[in-house]
Amino acid sequence: MALSSDSSSIPNAGSRIFLITGATGAIGKAIARQLAATANSEIVLVCRDKTKAERTVEDIIDVTGNTQVRFELADLSRYEDIRGLAQRWTGPLHGLINNAACTPHTRLETPEGIEMQFATNVLAYFRLIDAFTDILKASAPARIVNVASYWAGGLDLNDLEFTRRSYDNDRAYRQSKQADRMLTVAFAEKLQSYRIAVNACHPGDVHSTLSHNLGFGGHETPDQGADTPVWLATHPTGQHTTGKYFEHRRETACAFGRDRPAVNALYERCANYSVGSNDARP
Repeated sequence: MALSSDSSSIPNAGSRIFLITGATGAIGKAIARQLAATANSEIVLVCRDKTKAERTVEDIIDVTGNTQVRFELADLSRYEDIRGLAQRWTGPLHGLINNAACTPHTRLETPEGIEMQFATNVLAYFRLIDAFTDILKASAPARIVNVASYWAGGLDLNDLEFTRRSYDNDRAYRQSKQADRMLTVAFAEKLQSYRIAVNACHPGDVHSTLSHNLGFGGHETPDQGADTPVWLATHPTGQHTTGKYFEHRRETACAFGRDRPAVNALYERCANYSVGSNDARP
């Protein structure tokens, strides 16, 4: 899919406001710092820990000299926190970068009773896009970048929360990243007419807490991992192209997105989740 050309898709064409999740982690902080280094950018970090958030904001301002950097506190595994974040948002939003993820070694549940990886790595992406859709429409042309992974597969639509299968954090992570790539296709189709581009990408094998939890050391730096997400958020390609998956700045074929019945089923399952409800579970 391709969107019509627009001058504001060109880097530095005007003031651009970006919202980045998972911004105190290795890749998220690098994404935020690189975006803050672009001209006329305003950066909002979504963080759970206030102390880490304050330190991250200070570090980014020190390095880039961009004082238009701030944070919002929210636990993205919780629907009420996401709704509250959107409700208190004022002004435009030009770029939403969904990056937050977790990989607990044991199966954990949120206060809503939802398995933690699915809630954070998948539902948070869905809920943030849904909650900010009207704001993104009013700010268009706008972009959504879903940080996914090449390490993806094994999605079971009948066991999204590992209530039937034995939980394994690697298997749950792979499933969640497949889901992110599929939801990218679903949202791209729904938002294309509003000049909102939605793309997914693999950030690279970065040396991080997440990679260590999965048993991988990671051989790339956070800045290398941030390169493709930032490119999609700022380069004209990221506005003119939608519903695609990228690795190392290159569009890469994604079989998951071509399975339209599964894409639609996953979208409906995510849409049906609500606070305190198990309506979406088969």
